[in-house]
Amino acid sequence: MSRLITHLRHVDLAVPDYDKQRAFYSGVWGLTEVAGDTGISFLAAEGSPEQYVIRLRESEEKRLDLVSFGAATPADVDALAGRLGAAGVTLVGEPGPLATPGGGYGFRFFDLDGRTIEVSADVAVRAHRRLEPKESVPVRLSHVVLNSPDIDATRDWYETHLGFALSDTLASPHMGQVMHFMRCNPQHHSMAIARGPHASLHHISFEMRGLDEYMYGTGRLLRAGVRMIWGPGRHLAGDNTFSYFLDPHGNTVEYTTELEELDEDAWHPHVYDFSQPEVTDQWGTANPMNELVAKESFNDVDRGVFVAPPV
Repeated sequence: MSRLITHLRHVDLAVPDYDKQRAFYSGVWGLTEVAGDTGISFLAAEGSPEQYVIRLRESEEKRLDLVSFGAATPADVDALAGRLGAAGVTLVGEPGPLATPGGGYGFRFFDLDGRTIEVSADVAVRAHRRLEPKESVPVRLSHVVLNSPDIDATRDWYETHLGFALSDTLASPHMGQVMHFMRCNPQHHSMAIARGPHASLHHISFEMRGLDEYMYGTGRLLRAGVRMIWGPGRHLAGDNTFSYFLDPHGNTVEYTTELEELDEDAWHPHVYDFSQPEVTDQWGTANPMNELVAKESFNDVDRGVFVAPPV
């Protein structure tokens, strides 16, 4: 099938302690607040042309509001909406103008697990800049990982309906398959699907300028007392670095850099045995992956499943 999704735009979170989350992301994490209103904040990455990469919304319940992807043209948005509607996918609304920063044209729908997904085109490009050496703030949003009780069914849904392709899989002899890395462009993954006990956010990843900036940022967070659950290290699948932290509401967030770019015509997916330590961390510098580390990213049960966010 033709691929109409081009890239990951932003991830939107609802949080009970809005002020604490806003201070975290616009402070030590290194994003820039570019717009907002009472109980809502839009945060951009300095090196990204996207209007924002994180939206925070004040809510009594913690939830993943939505994941937003880009399309090339409004015609592609319409084509995707028609394709999904014909396949019986529940649309939250028909394609139309967006009222969020940068405007654009898009629509929302529920994925197989009940997450709200948005696809948009013609969003205005934000004025952004090249980060300087040693400037340890995120350049852009790298990828998002989602927990699913049935990763094979969710993988098939994204392949069938949105044209994502499988890049690699993590598995072990004792646990079977635990993560599928999915791409919508030559980047190794814009999204991954992790096996978890319930549908929820696994982690959000932010690209840094380079290895030095990645390490400076990791050190800044450690000095600020932010809890790091895993890292620093370098994965085999995707060949990217990783430092995983917890935000104030227990969502896992990652600093990364140097995520692999693939030759899509020549690429064949691997199945990596993640029980081998060099698979989870090529460098051998991170604390060992174990059940306690894995459970940190199971996150809370998402109360927003099959319930579209109010904004």
